[in-house]
Amino acid sequence: MSDRITVIGNIATEPEQRRTGNGVPATAFRLASTQRYRDASSGEWVDGATNWYRVSVFRSLGEHAFASLRKGQRVIVEGRLRLREWEANGKRGTEVEIDADAIGPELKWGTAVFQRAPRVDGGAPASGPAATTHPNATTSGEWSVASDSADHPGAGAEWAVAPLADAASADRTPF
Repeated sequence: MSDRITVIGNIATEPEQRRTGNGVPATAFRLASTQRYRDASSGEWVDGATNWYRVSVFRSLGEHAFASLRKGQRVIVEGRLRLREWEANGKRGTEVEIDADAIGPELKWGTAVFQRAPRVDGGAPASGPAATTHPNATTSGEWSVASDSADHPGAGAEWAVAPLADAASADRTPF
């Protein structure tokens, strides 16, 4: 039996995509979740401790995550919790990992437009380069992220989401 966890936090590293030994696409990134609270005496908002997670995302969700996510974005991640003990150079520690089953933008501070991934013969979402085109491309990704950086849209920014070029034709079916 696996423990389930849902975490809201900021992507702390650029997502990296690799393939497992069996050729399964996998995307990984670090997620930082910091509790904020209002100090009763000063009335100011204060950052509490930060929890760090290593998030792994597999198969088509991993490809969609790689095409859609950027460092600095605020997301909601749901998945299976794993704790891994490690030892290196005389130091020991525990790494907290989440094998994600679902990821999405945290919409408290912005909006997003969902676009279904193109499908292939058997009705499964397409995978490979066409399915992992950057989200600001007109052919697709999950979210179109507005940014000042032309070469890396969304880097270091909160969710500032702009409509896709073809937003009028985007699938608006609830998910």
